Amino acid sequence: MTQAKTHSYEGVLAVWKPAGWTSHDVVAKARRILGVKRIGHTGTLDPAVTGVLPICIGRATRMVEYLQELPKTYEATIRFGIATDTEDLTGEVLETCDAGGLTEAGIRETILSFVGDIMQVPPMVSALKVDGKRLYELAREGVTIERPARPVTIHEIRIGEIKAGVPQPEASFSVRCSKGTYIRTLCVDIGRKLGVPAAMAVLKRTESAGLSPGDSLTLEEIALLRENGGLGDRLVPADDLVPFPRVTGGSLAALNAKQGKAIPFELLSLLPEQAGLWRLYREDGAFLGLFESDMPGRRLKAVKVFHPEE
Repeated sequence: MTQAKTHSYEGVLAVWKPAGWTSHDVVAKARRILGVKRIGHTGTLDPAVTGVLPICIGRATRMVEYLQELPKTYEATIRFGIATDTEDLTGEVLETCDAGGLTEAGIRETILSFVGDIMQVPPMVSALKVDGKRLYELAREGVTIERPARPVTIHEIRIGEIKAGVPQPEASFSVRCSKGTYIRTLCVDIGRKLGVPAAMAVLKRTESAGLSPGDSLTLEEIALLRENGGLGDRLVPADDLVPFPRVTGGSLAALNAKQGKAIPFELLSLLPEQAGLWRLYREDGAFLGLFESDMPGRRLKAVKVFHPEE
């Protein structure tokens, strides 16, 4: 296969991550298929987890920090009456019990009680770093350390099927949550509130960076589209996915943007009414970059400049 030039592809590609692959594995495979150097994902998925893994290619990698901050949606199944050292069913069983006394109504009410702002202790199998070492590396060495609870937000939970009246009941649900939420820990905390051990049985990510399963391609589909020349149509411009307001500038604003200079509000198509990041476009629709609104100075200041002609 002829290798693509490094700059041949640019944008965000939604990959459907298969079970058994690390996120790094997926990126490495995509890099080989596309023949690109600048490539990265917007949020790690554990090997056992399937689902949407957005891959940023080319200059889109500069937007990873914003895309990974967007809410994510998962479909999960929790199993009650069992606890493991990984908080999911891949780990070593630490405890079992008969949780047959749980009722469907009680399970439903407890799961829904987690909607809102909550505190969560990251699991030892997470990729968080402590003193330069990732927690899962410490866990592999048999080391457990104290982890401070962190605030996360559960935006929405939708309950699916609940199997009650058996020794190990299960409940399926969809959850939309903030960055940094651990669904396995959510499952454990739900069980704890019900007074029984619990673990995550299944997890699938169904939304990330605003992209869904319908937007996603398998690695095999990516290879085929690349071979047939149709992959470019599946790349999403990164600036279309970030949630910042849009403003347009004329030729002088575009020149200032290219040079990294501040842009007076008077050179824009509308006057920004709020502080924060804005997406700036040229009059022909070309994306010029992200700019911070300096309200007292009535100007936009460059944060990430993109040159359309590159």
